[in-house]
Amino acid sequence: MPAQVIVRDLWKRYDGIDAVRGASFEVAAGEVFGLLGPNGAGKTTTLECLVGLREPDRGTLEVGGVDARLHPAEVKQRVGVALQSTALPDQITPREALRLFGSFYRQRVEPALLLERFALTEKADARFDSLSGGQRQRLALALAFVNDPTLIVLDEPTTGLDPQTRRDLHLEIARMKREGCTVLLSTHQLAEAESLCDRIAIIDRGRVVATGTPQELIARSSALQSVSVTANPPLAREKLARLPGVRDLEDEGAGVRFRTADATATLAGLSRLLAEERAELVELRVSKASLEDVFLRLTRDGAAQDGDDVSKEAKEAKR
Repeated sequence: MPAQVIVRDLWKRYDGIDAVRGASFEVAAGEVFGLLGPNGAGKTTTLECLVGLREPDRGTLEVGGVDARLHPAEVKQRVGVALQSTALPDQITPREALRLFGSFYRQRVEPALLLERFALTEKADARFDSLSGGQRQRLALALAFVNDPTLIVLDEPTTGLDPQTRRDLHLEIARMKREGCTVLLSTHQLAEAESLCDRIAIIDRGRVVATGTPQELIARSSALQSVSVTANPPLAREKLARLPGVRDLEDEGAGVRFRTADATATLAGLSRLLAEERAELVELRVSKASLEDVFLRLTRDGAAQDGDDVSKEAKEAKR
């Protein structure tokens, strides 16, 4: 699939601090792509540079083959944007806002269609200051679609939403994908990124430290596997701690839990220990690393690094 978005070696500096440091990624047409990172990682700055709200210090930005730095006005015609919060005049109504925003574009969608799509028909003529948080968020999405864009950019779209409104928004993003729209969203919520996104770029301290599908990121990661074991009689902790690869041993109910870098060797040693102790295996669970494990490992390593050195884990995950 051709790249709908190209971000290459993007840098942005504020007051002597690099908010974005050489970020690079591509988004394919029709893809839901997530920028996943902790607060302050550079996600919002990256999106603002892409859609023309901030001027980057250097780097390449393209949307649909158009150079976003040379032709920002043309890019704005093709992109719909919903930021973390939407501020409109208190007295304006959803219908009026959609008409006003539509007047800024060559191509526009009729307000009535957007009001229906985003369940705002009953509130079409209500004042903005009377809308609930969820209704304001739906209006923000409707405004992002007013120019029938080929790319939708959503910055932390579910922040502050109640569970029902969040679920409705997730369904709407899935609908965007079915309709062939390219979606680029930023989030720090792991479950949201894993359930919605075809691919993810993990960004930390202004750098993209890993890119891939959630499954690829997990498979490439060196994050440790988790093992929970219950035996009767219980196995001595000091003997379990001596098994190959065992780390972070701790009690878990009637059993113990630990992590291991080599589950095969650990389980072989556990089998021998059970036989030696004449203990019955009551329960055994082995879990692969989760996206949360990968995320925490990458961002923790990034926070620990000095200067401009990328962590070994980040380099491995990017291969």
